[in-house]
Amino acid sequence: MTTLRLGHSPDPDDAFMFYALAKGKIDTGRWRFEHVLQDIQTLNQRALKGELEITAISIHAYPYVADKYALTSCGASMGDGYGPMLITREPMKLENLRGKTIVIPGVLTTAFLALQLALGKGRPVDPLRKEQDGAAFMYEVAPFDQILQYVQSGAADVGLIIHEGQLTYQTMGLKLVADLGVWWKGQTGLPLPLGGNCIRKDLEGGEPAMREVTAILKNSIQYSLDHRKEAVEYALQFGRDLNRKLADEFVGMYVNHWTVDYGEVGRRAIDTLLARGAAAGLVPPAEKIQYIG
Repeated sequence: MTTLRLGHSPDPDDAFMFYALAKGKIDTGRWRFEHVLQDIQTLNQRALKGELEITAISIHAYPYVADKYALTSCGASMGDGYGPMLITREPMKLENLRGKTIVIPGVLTTAFLALQLALGKGRPVDPLRKEQDGAAFMYEVAPFDQILQYVQSGAADVGLIIHEGQLTYQTMGLKLVADLGVWWKGQTGLPLPLGGNCIRKDLEGGEPAMREVTAILKNSIQYSLDHRKEAVEYALQFGRDLNRKLADEFVGMYVNHWTVDYGEVGRRAIDTLLARGAAAGLVPPAEKIQYIG
């Protein structure tokens, strides 16, 4: 048996995807999977070092690790007309955010890339510098599950929220400024490719082994879609402040036909996002992306 470390976020959609693997519901052949649960910012940083054999990754981060990892054709989180949100204590418009301090869930998250495409390039908060130096906004990083509290308490002007906060921010009296998935759809007509899974290119056995492992991941996703009720019940334990109805809604947003396979439209969405990011000087130019499966 060969054990592979599988990195994913401790949130309901990733838990739903890998329910069958975590609970031994499908045949994994000669492969065993060790689940490594960490937030996406940490997983992006680990991917830069090539630490895990398989890992969830922000599409924003992929150009930085394309030499080490290929994208699996399954495991996508696509926001088709919805996605990361900008929230405040008082009603505002997107253009009002220029010059504000925005707390973000990580510099390599796709949410942050989409924010900069929409608003302009940001720079980190620096108490020693008073001027913005041409930056559209300032930012600081916080754990994704603390951003709502940062904004509600007044520790930040604006929050960029991902995961289940998109369904719960109103319960804290916060206001939506912009949904970046809506903005992106209006700009391109495409879904916003937020995250995916990638597999290390140096996996023993080469591309045939990579395809074999990817097929197991796809089987896990399909199993959960086919056994939705039990998979949602499992995922519910990873949903902060979500009841079963909201957990089911959240899973439905990010585990769907895009997750089983990007398809032509999903791949075009990734190409478009990374090309626009490179043109804006936000990511290095991405060569032809290698997909497995």
